[in-house]
Amino acid sequence: MSAAYRGAEALRLLFGKITQIDKKGRIDLVTEADTESEKIIIKTIRAAFPDHAILAEESGMNDGTPEYQWYIDPLDGTTNFANGLSLFCVSIAFAVNGDVVFGIVLSPYTDELFTAVKGAGALRNSRPIRVSGTETVTDSLLVTGFPYDFINDGPMIQRFSRCLRQAQGIRRLGSAALDLCYVACGRFAGYWEQDLHPWDTAAGFLIAKEAGGLVTDYSDRAFTVDTKEILATNGKIHKEMLALLLPEDRI
Repeated sequence: MSAAYRGAEALRLLFGKITQIDKKGRIDLVTEADTESEKIIIKTIRAAFPDHAILAEESGMNDGTPEYQWYIDPLDGTTNFANGLSLFCVSIAFAVNGDVVFGIVLSPYTDELFTAVKGAGALRNSRPIRVSGTETVTDSLLVTGFPYDFINDGPMIQRFSRCLRQAQGIRRLGSAALDLCYVACGRFAGYWEQDLHPWDTAAGFLIAKEAGGLVTDYSDRAFTVDTKEILATNGKIHKEMLALLLPEDRI
């Protein structure tokens, strides 16, 4: 918990004060806030668990005992952060033998702390949360995200178009971890995205699942942190969403 709070404090101090923004790709940004938060989080975890492996977005794999592994996104929502939008978070998860057993997502500017322990439910600011009870996609507010290289991705645009025509509305917030937490607490009935990394989804996936959500890939296979597609819903609209996400040639 302290690692997330210390990383978030670094983000608070740097928010609105960034002097340099670099690119890892055409529109994939990284700032000094990403790297500073990550250093603090890794240092905090290493102090308590020196032998654990750590996979972090900016520094990659930090060696350790593979049986115990941490997944760190020090700033999920970097583009928001870099442009002065306060919708971003720290995301940290812990896995034992590849099974995520703890997740924490801390949103500094909304003062929201989402946590989950496998088998023990999910919490928002220490209070239990549950997914929404929405029964149909037509009555659902959905959220999605786009990969950094989506420009020529016809199937992705087709999926978005079908969901847009069917749903109550669709939002794009720019933070996969928060999208999953917002499904967990009932703000959205469903979320889908592709081409993500383990640090993007590990914590939020567990939080959504422990809040009663259903999380799979687009083919209804069980989601793992190495899966490149994710569909998280309240369970009630899952079959409808799977049909909307089918490739065009399978409709």
